[in-house]
Amino acid sequence: MTARVVVGVDGSPESLAAVEWAAHEAALRHVPLCLLHVEERTRAQRVHGQVAFALASRSRAVLRDAAERARRGHPRLRVMTRCDVGRVAGTLRGAADGADLMVVGSRALGEVAGFLLGSVSQALAGTAGRPVVLVRADCADAAARTAVVVGLELIDGSDALLGFVFAEADRRGGGLRVLHCWGPSAATVSSGTTDPGDEERGRHAAERLTELLRPWRRRYPGVCVIPEAVFGPPSAGLSEAARGAGLLAVGRRRRRLPTGPRLGRVTHAVISHCTAPVAVVPLD
Repeated sequence: MTARVVVGVDGSPESLAAVEWAAHEAALRHVPLCLLHVEERTRAQRVHGQVAFALASRSRAVLRDAAERARRGHPRLRVMTRCDVGRVAGTLRGAADGADLMVVGSRALGEVAGFLLGSVSQALAGTAGRPVVLVRADCADAAARTAVVVGLELIDGSDALLGFVFAEADRRGGGLRVLHCWGPSAATVSSGTTDPGDEERGRHAAERLTELLRPWRRRYPGVCVIPEAVFGPPSAGLSEAARGAGLLAVGRRRRRLPTGPRLGRVTHAVISHCTAPVAVVPLD
């Protein structure tokens, strides 16, 4: 693995917002930024030289514009460009697994989008072995924001996620908000009444959250941490907490379903609706 931040570019507004965010992130980490454009050609396009030449010219223009945008705010940043020909999803996944961090533009599924948007970017976040950050076009100013938010399940095996967000918060200096959202008990849902045990469940969640954070607070004493155990649905709670944040992070279990790797329901929802960039961190 090479110490660098890689960002996928295709010239869309979403990918240009991703370039700005990734350039700021690379500068914070003191590592190079690699701009990656992928040409996915059909067999007919490979045969016709004029088509291939036109695609290559467009690729150079896309990379040139992205590099200018990256250097605009960070003139001392080392910026590299790379153009590959092949399958977009596989090429991006290979680049992600060989870097510290992968950044791509994202748009909610169902909208007209470029090749880095919608299903491809979300599939990348669901399969890559390294953290992937998805940036929407309306997150263009998020690079200047300092606060980091993380959604945390109260289970063992969250070290990769906690290590990622504490390091991010330490670099940014804007504090870390750790949110665990918990829902009503089965008895409450089925009866529609208040379950006295829900209050106890809330106290237990807060205690477990404090326990999980204790070693990380010792490791990063300079990070201001706000832990919260909140009653309510996770997707809505996380999206609301991330308003004005520079980054929202969620974890992903690297398990395979019969239909292939998939993002969870909560992760899919926050990617589609959150106004901050979303980092998806593999947990195991």
